[in-house]
Amino acid sequence: MLEKKLYQTMFAHSFNIPVTVNYWDGTSETYGEGAVQATVSINKAISIKELSKNASLALGEAYMAGDIDVTGPGERPIQRVLTAAYESAGSFMRNKKFIKFLPKQSHTESKSKKDVQSHYDISNDFYKAWLDPTMTYSCAYFEHDTDTLEQAQINKVHHIINKLDPQPGKTLLDIGCGWGTLMLTAAKEYGLKVTGITLSEEQYKYVQQRIHDDGLEDVAEVILEDYRELDRKFDYVTSVGMFEHVGQENLGLYTQKVADLMNDDGVALIHGITRQQGGATNAWLTKYIFPGGYVPGLTEMTQHIVDAGLQINDLEPLRRHYQRTTEIWDHNFNAKRGAIRAEMGKEFVRMWDLYLQAAAASFESGNIDVIQYLISKGASGKNLPMTREYIYAHEQ
Repeated sequence: MLEKKLYQTMFAHSFNIPVTVNYWDGTSETYGEGAVQATVSINKAISIKELSKNASLALGEAYMAGDIDVTGPGERPIQRVLTAAYESAGSFMRNKKFIKFLPKQSHTESKSKKDVQSHYDISNDFYKAWLDPTMTYSCAYFEHDTDTLEQAQINKVHHIINKLDPQPGKTLLDIGCGWGTLMLTAAKEYGLKVTGITLSEEQYKYVQQRIHDDGLEDVAEVILEDYRELDRKFDYVTSVGMFEHVGQENLGLYTQKVADLMNDDGVALIHGITRQQGGATNAWLTKYIFPGGYVPGLTEMTQHIVDAGLQINDLEPLRRHYQRTTEIWDHNFNAKRGAIRAEMGKEFVRMWDLYLQAAAASFESGNIDVIQYLISKGASGKNLPMTREYIYAHEQ
């Protein structure tokens, strides 16, 4: 009985759309007026202790286990419910009573390697099932409403490289190079000598094979190593979807290392998830999806950039682009749901579907953003054109 009263208190002001909640005792209650847009079925009560300890973790684990279901018309009902909760000022998602700080996380080199491999080394075939053919696992860039995900990922790669205003024959380092699309595009289409670095063995082997298949051994290399161990300098540095993994305590080290890896008057583009409201962690995501993950605040990130002796040339938020990207990923994931479930199990499939829809909801509501930071070593924009027109001239 106490559990139900707690749920009723949690849900009373938590949604800006009509949501029906089916309780485990067979009763139902609708919160909000109008046509119901989603139904939350709580098949088994979660203890008050677990909810008050960390609601995000308790509810996420309950969904994974099938103790909670979320249904509704159309695709992504979880996204609708979570977006409504993030957008509601009185929501339990914003109530400090249900938010607990996590214990200090470790980001030693050995721990970072383990964290990266736990996520990215599931298997290349798993990611191939729902990413686009470029195997790009970061925010796409939709220049046109009709762009496919593959085209939008290609757009993103060019958008990043164009911002650097790269000159043929110069060198580029891609920190956290993923499956190599950005670095190999820079080599093939921009005439750069490129180096990629990753801690993922699966990605390392994949990029090595791509370099061999494309005959790029003279201009491209990939290194399986922690970026902190690299001791060289480059004209350009890119890092996409990387700084969210280094940990709050290592953000200053990360930006300083970017600076150390840049030649004098070098240019870098770092792209990653950033909260405009301030840094945050999420207990469920940290435990099941991104061990060691921390999303920095906007002012926190810019302060680290300045403290590293770097200067900012340009900031570009791409929140809506990442919302669309995660929505397409979830659609693709669910199109292959049966095959993935047969291979990985029911709980794994529910976990990843929840992760992708929750990410889309966070971007849709503005709970998180993704920002590109164009930065210089030396006076801002010293070796860049005077206006932004050069970026878009390449994209016409």
